[in-house]
Amino acid sequence: MQEEKKPEILDWIVLLALMLIWGSSFILIKKGLHTFDNLQVGALRVSISFLALLPFAIMRLHKLRLKNFHFFLIAGLMGNALPAFLFAKAQTQLDSLMAGILNSLVPLFTLILGVWFFGRKTHWLNVAGVITGLLGAAGLLWVAGGGSLELNIVPASFVIIATICYAVQMNFIKNYLTGYEPLTIASLAFVFIGLPSIYFLSFHTDFYYVMTHDPESWVSLGYIAMLSVLGTALAIIANFWLIKRTSALFASSVTYLMPIVSIAWGIIDGESFLPVFLIWIAIILFGVYLANRPPDKLKRFYRYVIRN
Repeated sequence: MQEEKKPEILDWIVLLALMLIWGSSFILIKKGLHTFDNLQVGALRVSISFLALLPFAIMRLHKLRLKNFHFFLIAGLMGNALPAFLFAKAQTQLDSLMAGILNSLVPLFTLILGVWFFGRKTHWLNVAGVITGLLGAAGLLWVAGGGSLELNIVPASFVIIATICYAVQMNFIKNYLTGYEPLTIASLAFVFIGLPSIYFLSFHTDFYYVMTHDPESWVSLGYIAMLSVLGTALAIIANFWLIKRTSALFASSVTYLMPIVSIAWGIIDGESFLPVFLIWIAIILFGVYLANRPPDKLKRFYRYVIRN
């Protein structure tokens, strides 16, 4: 396992850029759903990203070692294909700002999987952070549903499954693919999911009919193309670069900041945002903060609190 490096200024700049790009992805999904159904949005997102990265994949295909074949397949499926479809499905019933807030659970699942499957050291306060974050998410859904989880639990479950998928991908990249450069990881991961997505879009949806009969389809396609090229193809290269330079947890902590952007876009687009949401968002982010702290720093913090 590669030793984790302390983040530098450049790492933080890239993290903030990812915040802006990925924080805007939820409103772009919403705009795409104005014309296309959720399956088409998911397939388009993967297909366009694949085509954008295809030239790089062709140039790097010779670098793919047979023993790592399944790791690239897992990275493509778990980090790109499944989340693309899951978020599109969720946002047929869930506001984009709510999807962005729930996406902040990624670091919690990154920690859980890191501890269970990859031998990552943890502290009881890390575990408390995970529990706090999940309770905050449940409270947010309860308030948004008017005192009931029934309204939001099904679409929210799609987002939560997607965040688990992201966590799987981040841990696999950090532990098994650090010998590859970020562009190689990003482009080759799409090799295994791009062509199936194009096939599905072409022969199992009415995509071409929509494009030829709905005048708004080109606008929606433009939003999805922006989401695919910036929010998927380029952003995942930057994210993989962060994972290699720092840690899976640091890279996933972009989700601390993404809700700020997704909430802003949601409010601009007329979505409902209640002040009480801020309490539950704060609980979620505090839980993510505790879950992210290295065990040695938590021990020092705990001793300081006890002594004072």
